[in-house]
Amino acid sequence: MTIDEQVKIIRRGIVDLVNEEDLRKKLAGNKPLNIKVGFDPTAPDLHLGHTVVIHKMRQFQELGHSVTFLIGDFTGRIGDPSGKSKTRPPLTEEQVKANAETYKEQVFKILDPAATTVAFNSTWGDQLKPADFLHLMSCCTVARMMERDDFAKRFKENAPIAIHEFMYPLLQAYDSVMLHTDVEMGGTDQIFNLLMGRNLQGHFGQEAQCVLTMPLLVGLDGEHKMSKSYGNYIGVMEAPADQFGKAMSISDELMWNWYELISARSLEEIADMKVRVLSGSLHPKLVKEELALEIVARYHGEAAAQAAREGFNNVFARGGIPEDAIAWSVNAGPESSPVAILSATGLTPSRGEAKRKIAAGSLRVNGEKLVDALTPLPAGEYTLKYGKKGFVVLTVKEEAAN
Repeated sequence: MTIDEQVKIIRRGIVDLVNEEDLRKKLAGNKPLNIKVGFDPTAPDLHLGHTVVIHKMRQFQELGHSVTFLIGDFTGRIGDPSGKSKTRPPLTEEQVKANAETYKEQVFKILDPAATTVAFNSTWGDQLKPADFLHLMSCCTVARMMERDDFAKRFKENAPIAIHEFMYPLLQAYDSVMLHTDVEMGGTDQIFNLLMGRNLQGHFGQEAQCVLTMPLLVGLDGEHKMSKSYGNYIGVMEAPADQFGKAMSISDELMWNWYELISARSLEEIADMKVRVLSGSLHPKLVKEELALEIVARYHGEAAAQAAREGFNNVFARGGIPEDAIAWSVNAGPESSPVAILSATGLTPSRGEAKRKIAAGSLRVNGEKLVDALTPLPAGEYTLKYGKKGFVVLTVKEEAAN
């Protein structure tokens, strides 16, 4: 590819590129660039938000460049302060190693294992001596560190900032020195750390790396970044049906953003689908199904994706009932009230929770929303749908005569 063609692909979906002129010079060298992305193994499971930058790594691989998936087993013991309002508790060595193993399994759902170098920064981090730490600290001023938004905010609010937290960006930058990185990537919340690598390489007499940041993927709620703390995520290792159903729940507007950031489809294909949707020749639901299919197929295979699609349409599009729906039978009376049924079938942990959820509109009976939690259902056959996944095939029998 020409340099212009490569830059067009590299620029897809990005937020920052520092800077394009340097990148073009590196690409003009006609040799594979060293691309680095670091992950602190702070949790064992990845979600789609984590994969945005991994998809960009895959694009670099397809362009013929060398990718290093760097597991921060050394820096993970410190804890990245990026975006944090308080000091993060450091992980133990055992936690780091366990999480790192699960990371490798998950990222190779996207990356080409044969073209990926997996590295651990403890390889050089554990070799650092006190004199090495002093040298690293001499490369940055306190004023520069306090330019970080999170540090500045915590200082203003008199929140504690531990001295070891200042070491995190320096140690991440040192990884770039040890790997002779040409391009380092991360989320937009990592910009300070990434630029520190660019600066530190100069102190060590190396050519400065280019910095590329990716946006934070908006979660299922369409408002916040995808995060487990918000509960708006799709896990990489979630079941196919759950992945498919969650992907189908996003808004039509958000769908296009997901296509750009986590789909392998070209920008031209995506633009063509947009035109067809706007013209009315293509229904947005079908476009969203293709996205959901791609997500599930990537992590579970094509057969699982097709099965998830069929199951979804059976339940949601055609009004069908899933095979694992709860079959329940009660006598008409107090135990046939919606609150009693949800509690008895285990769909809610208590009657109080059932009452609150029903009042909030989480229950449908025969397709109609029902908010009266206490009035018993009369004798008959019913289909109850609670939330997105709870189904009950209910038989209410005539109350037995005394």
